[in-house]
Amino acid sequence: MTDVKTRFAPSPTGDLHIGGIRTALFSWLYARHCGGKFVLRIEDTDRRRSTPEAIDIILDGMAWLGLDCDEGPIYQSHRSARYGEVIQELLDKDQAYYCYCSREELDAMRTEAMERGEKPRYDGRCRVRHGPPPGDRPEPVVRFKNPPDGEVVIDDLIQGQVVYQNTELDDLIIARADGSPTYNLTVVVDDMDMGISHVIRGDDHLNNTPRQINIFRALDSPPPAYAHIPLILGPDGRKLSKRHGAASVLAYRDQGLLPEALLNYLVRLGWSHGDQEIFSMEEMIRLFDINDVNKSAAAINPDKLLWLNQHYLQAADNQRLAALFEEALKKAGLDPADGPSCRELVAVQKHRVKTVMEMLEQSRCFYEDFEDFDENAARKHLRPPVLEPLQALQQHLSGESDWSDKALQGIVERVAGEYGLKLGKLAQPLRVAVTGGAVSPSIDATLRLLGKARTIRRLDRALDYIRRRAAA
Repeated sequence: MTDVKTRFAPSPTGDLHIGGIRTALFSWLYARHCGGKFVLRIEDTDRRRSTPEAIDIILDGMAWLGLDCDEGPIYQSHRSARYGEVIQELLDKDQAYYCYCSREELDAMRTEAMERGEKPRYDGRCRVRHGPPPGDRPEPVVRFKNPPDGEVVIDDLIQGQVVYQNTELDDLIIARADGSPTYNLTVVVDDMDMGISHVIRGDDHLNNTPRQINIFRALDSPPPAYAHIPLILGPDGRKLSKRHGAASVLAYRDQGLLPEALLNYLVRLGWSHGDQEIFSMEEMIRLFDINDVNKSAAAINPDKLLWLNQHYLQAADNQRLAALFEEALKKAGLDPADGPSCRELVAVQKHRVKTVMEMLEQSRCFYEDFEDFDENAARKHLRPPVLEPLQALQQHLSGESDWSDKALQGIVERVAGEYGLKLGKLAQPLRVAVTGGAVSPSIDATLRLLGKARTIRRLDRALDYIRRRAAA
């Protein structure tokens, strides 16, 4: 088998989307599966649209997901001289030519072709010109001389055999009037120079492939194998867009997803191994083969992603989760020192939430005081009949030195028994009293995490609330 070398080659002109990350993952996995190499290439020749911020998003996203590269990042903007060499080589071999056509001529060609019911395309008139025509002309572009006949057969590893007639392909521009190279030229030169054996990319690039193969042939270089992945659809079956959720891969991180959950989710978008749903990274590398990718489009399922993230949260090391939670607290303007240790908290909360951000929202009461009780919860549970039991509970808790789950649970059970209440009939009013709402961990863990001082202080507030309600 040929040594496998794949690449991920994003353009830094915006956010790194989930479709791009799946392409990166498939390319990375196939290289690792085959014991090959993975290259990260930044296609930043469009200097007007490429930004340092977009480059940072790519690098940060790949680092967050652990998709390390063996070579790179390699920047196309650093290879301008090489592209110029290849353009001149094609000109010298009569595989390319200068085109002096004006915008008006090009528009007229397009209009005439459409009137004839043909696909708009360049008619090749400058192929036979020797030098610029008379009159004022714009600076020339360079066009590749596409073969006038024959065909390009692509044995795509996912799509199967795809055949293009050369008569369908026009002479594409490979250098703009300012001398800068275009995408179809740079990608061929890079793949050739870097020894890329397999190009794995979205099927929206399939139409570029016959043109690129013809350039490879003109340069006497064998083209790589191609595998074009179907696009990802939204849950509604339409092309994925911002309206379907997170636009950037880093948005998933900021929403509190774990990288292993996102990778596990993405690998199953178009690839499967029986009915298995959970894959470790080691299993992905061992089992993944690009030839097994389905050629039909896959639709995202946000609920499935959250289910996977919940699985990985529950299995995650508490020290690692504590660091993520502490970072989330600080970003939310909360001080980790104002509540329980983050490690204590995540040990309790990770079994109750689906994301780190959900954990943050359900844990605010442990780090900051709430302004008001949840209206519905207070109306239902902070009622005059629980005034006495809560007062008794406060007295017992005030005198308790053992602030452990067992001791706290024992106090709540004992007071509930003294007043002939089922445990929940006291625990739920207590929960609302000390957290402000109806949802929290078990009542003993909730009290332990809040601490004695905060618990007593909030019980005072709740008792005042009930007294005012009784007096109204």
